[in-house]
Amino acid sequence: MTRFAGLDGVERVQADARNRGLEVEVIERPAARSLEEAAALMGIEPGDIVKSLVVKRSDDTYVFALVPGGRKISWPKLRALLAVNKLQLPDASLALAATGYERGTITPLGSSIEWPVVADETIIGRRVSMGAGEHGRSVFVDADALIAAFDATVADISDPE
Repeated sequence: MTRFAGLDGVERVQADARNRGLEVEVIERPAARSLEEAAALMGIEPGDIVKSLVVKRSDDTYVFALVPGGRKISWPKLRALLAVNKLQLPDASLALAATGYERGTITPLGSSIEWPVVADETIIGRRVSMGAGEHGRSVFVDADALIAAFDATVADISDPE
């Protein structure tokens, strides 16, 4: 049985946050055509929007990589950190199976399977927005509290886009 069975995406996010003692604010937001438009709609900087990318290792396990807007995963840095030769972004069906969330809604909060979290060091000290488990919603959270709640590894894993 998966974690948080029977709960919808936002309910899973909120339940997991409560279990971790993590304060989150879920908001509704309109669809945006770009990172800059999404940031403007929420009244934040593009770098305050954090992408939760689920990354597949060659042994069919996964890791969440938290990367701020305007930056992309540095595959060499992430491979070196995880001491692996191969990593990839899974197709949409594998990402859904690994997290219980559709692409565009993925977050480590409430994931159906609890995978390790690696956070890019540039999110430290920020209040960030990220996927909330459902389209049209975002969750705001203190990045430092999120990192602590998941005992996340913090490292330089990104490059400017």
